[in-house]
Amino acid sequence: MVYVPLPVRDEDVGAAVKGLAALGFRGANVTIPHKGAVLQYLDRVDGDAALAEAVNTIVVDGGELLGYNTDVEGVRAALVDVCGDSLRGAPGLLLGAGGAARAAALALARLGVDLTVVNRTAAAAERLAALTAAAVPGSTCRRLPLEGLTAALVAEQRLLVNATSLGMDGVSKVPASLADTVTAGQFVVDVVYSRSETHLLAQARARGATVIGGLEMLVRQAAAAFELWTCRSAPLDVMRDATRQK
Repeated sequence: MVYVPLPVRDEDVGAAVKGLAALGFRGANVTIPHKGAVLQYLDRVDGDAALAEAVNTIVVDGGELLGYNTDVEGVRAALVDVCGDSLRGAPGLLLGAGGAARAAALALARLGVDLTVVNRTAAAAERLAALTAAAVPGSTCRRLPLEGLTAALVAEQRLLVNATSLGMDGVSKVPASLADTVTAGQFVVDVVYSRSETHLLAQARARGATVIGGLEMLVRQAAAAFELWTCRSAPLDVMRDATRQK
């Protein structure tokens, strides 16, 4: 097997997805901004992908196109490795409401985090909160306006998660009200993956917080996709080593 990048324009998403079976692909990953757009072109969609309204992994099975979301498992596994069961009932703040945020919200809700969602667009945050509460009965997920992201709010959190593209190369940084007010004893997660720490994680580490970078979540979701495609256990150590290669 080989794994290759295939840039696809917005207007060509449907044709690209339908072409996977014709070209003999075993499957594909889907990255931003197409995780929601591919849904309508698939024959079946797995539970987490349907709940998150986002697909990051496609499996071609006997000509059928099956959609999955392994980001949910990627976030969950990375957090459990570091935090264990300590997040159950703890307050957590999630920045963002896109595909990555929806996957993160599901994982956090299942871990029992008392979740608050902050996003620039209020309607998207409200929808995410409603989706999460409906998907995970008994969970708590509320929306907070962006102007509510204060130092006092940040200080009250056990967990802080950036699920936006803020911090990527060429993109603005995470708001200072979050990055500059992290304290020791908090867990800080950034889904942005980079070989060097993002500004948010560097600030958090310097302030004594425990940090979890996007590369570990990238490896974890990739491992789940690998197993869907191959029906074999993923070589996690090999995959981690690959993320460190230039």
